[in-house]
Amino acid sequence: MAEIKIRLNKKEHGAFYVLEGEQQMGEMVIGIAGKALTAYHTEVLPEAEGKGYGRQLLDALVAYAREHQLQVVPLCPYVHAQFKRHPENYADIWNPEAAAE
Repeated sequence: MAEIKIRLNKKEHGAFYVLEGEQQMGEMVIGIAGKALTAYHTEVLPEAEGKGYGRQLLDALVAYAREHQLQVVPLCPYVHAQFKRHPENYADIWNPEAAAE
């Protein structure tokens, strides 16, 4: 079973990591500023694609944003695509109109 961890530096930049045992299988690079959590990039190792790691990283990001009452800025193409495909699932943490301004 994969484990998701978050690591942030003092400037609140870092990533969510998906680990299988000791091996990092993927990451979602983020930054937090005020009440905004920006998702910059998601990457999963080629040999780990198709195992749902991207979704697990997204779920961890969403849970973290909700727990900390943050609004997500989905600059990452994967996160943005998921938010656009299922806006009803993310309405509490994403305002697409704000991104257009």
